[in-house]
Amino acid sequence: MSSITLSAAASANAARRGNALGRRLLIGAAWLVFAVFLLLPLYVVLSEALKLGFGTFFDALLEPDALSALTLTLLAVGVSVPLNLVFGLAAAWCVSKYEFPGKSLLVTLIDLPFSVSPVIAGLIYVLLFGAQGVFGEWLTEHDIQIVFALPGIVLATIFVTVPFVARELIPLMQEQGTQEEEAARLLGANGWQMFWHVTLPNIKWGLIYGVVLCTARAMGEFGAVSVVSGHIRGFTNTLPLHVEILYNEYNHVAAFSVASLLLLLALVILLLKQWSEARLSRLKSNAAEE
Repeated sequence: MSSITLSAAASANAARRGNALGRRLLIGAAWLVFAVFLLLPLYVVLSEALKLGFGTFFDALLEPDALSALTLTLLAVGVSVPLNLVFGLAAAWCVSKYEFPGKSLLVTLIDLPFSVSPVIAGLIYVLLFGAQGVFGEWLTEHDIQIVFALPGIVLATIFVTVPFVARELIPLMQEQGTQEEEAARLLGANGWQMFWHVTLPNIKWGLIYGVVLCTARAMGEFGAVSVVSGHIRGFTNTLPLHVEILYNEYNHVAAFSVASLLLLLALVILLLKQWSEARLSRLKSNAAEE
């Protein structure tokens, strides 16, 4: 074997060892960051929640204010997520299937909640629907309360979660094109038949993924809901707001107990996210192969 060949082989082995070392360092750094910023806070939350035993833990979860906060959180999620699902489907259908004036403006407006602070969004609702707001006098005359009540919390939650479903579906539907819908139309299918039998099967995993993200965002929303809720204990406090109140009252065990409930819900949503993301990736890879 010539000296040139030996030199090339040695260089290749050194490069391979260097790449392996760099890969190990990057993987180790990633796990370190994961442990410090994710696992350690999770451990702190659970350990503080169970500091005084399971009896105190369940008492904090089952007290009336905590149950009211849980009910309100689930209600806000149950209203805002289906509405955003319908809006996201309609917006993605319009953007991906049709050309119309204002299309780029619509796409920009869908992304607006990403660039506006949730606190500013909540303040806008207060300025519109509060007692001294633009529509405040009319709402008071008709005995309609939006701010510091459930409607305001739902409106704020809808605003901050608007982009998630639409943003998952628009690129997916644009990538799939309109050929299958056009073929279905030529075969005599009407609009609903095309949607249920052609479009929906192709986008269902992207839709599920968007709904999971939307649910996670709605459940953990703090800024906008904090502004419009009024922090009325037992009535307009969601779970994140209830945790804040307990912590500010130095009731740390109860605060961490309720936070652990949010943590459990977040883990469930994370599992659903991973499952839907895997199915969506498989769908995209199959589409790319075809």
